[in-house]
Amino acid sequence: MKKKVLATLFVAASVVATFAGCGSNSASGDKTITVAASPTPHAEILEQAKEILAKDGWTLEITEFEDYVQPNEVVYSGEIDCNYFQHVPYLDSYNEEKGEDLVSVGGIHYEPFGIYPGTKTDLKDLAEGDVIAIPNDTTNEARALLLLQDNGILKLSDGAGLTATVNDIVENPYGVKFQELEAAQVSRVTQEVAFVVLNGNYALEAGFSVGKDAVAYELSDSEAAKTYVNVLVVKKGNEENEGVQALLKVLKSDEIKQYILDTYDGAVIPFED
Repeated sequence: MKKKVLATLFVAASVVATFAGCGSNSASGDKTITVAASPTPHAEILEQAKEILAKDGWTLEITEFEDYVQPNEVVYSGEIDCNYFQHVPYLDSYNEEKGEDLVSVGGIHYEPFGIYPGTKTDLKDLAEGDVIAIPNDTTNEARALLLLQDNGILKLSDGAGLTATVNDIVENPYGVKFQELEAAQVSRVTQEVAFVVLNGNYALEAGFSVGKDAVAYELSDSEAAKTYVNVLVVKKGNEENEGVQALLKVLKSDEIKQYILDTYDGAVIPFED
């Protein structure tokens, strides 16, 4: 009987010890921060942050994703601490659709949305039947349509804003058609359509320069630029995670801001609170 009691106590102690070791990074002494990110520019910026964080003893582990869904899923599941790939309207839309509670801990940068050449290089050359490719996710499609509206390509119904879709187009003077594609695929059809409307990161990946190649783009002082700031995101309740706060501080540092300005030719702009 005594042996059984001792064995039971040993097992219980082991379980307690196991759960005690499952706390936060700081509690366990493990100074590792895990982050999910889009390859460009997010992961590239994070690589710079990684070097700065290392000086303070932090290890930054970056996992890259090509899509806009998995980075949120792995943060919500607790597999990864935080992500850096999205703007606030997309985050809000995702939370509403999935019933999740991911939150921003800080804005890092914004990427001017742009209209880029496909088979044509001047919007004035648009003709009946020409096709413009745009992202198909809710917030980015609306942003693309608003930019096209600002440049006289179409008119949206009154009140159509951050949830606008092609169904809200009430005037189409050029008679163009719109090809709705997953955001990562838009840049791949430049040889098939008249123009493409791209997120900043996908424009960079396609080798486009906002300043040199964009037919039109959102201005730095526009409401869109402020609305679509890219943020560092965690699951609600983890906002004060020591590692996440350390990463946020570095991402908003002067060193990272200067790296962004020197590297991206206006396609990525540091966000100032």
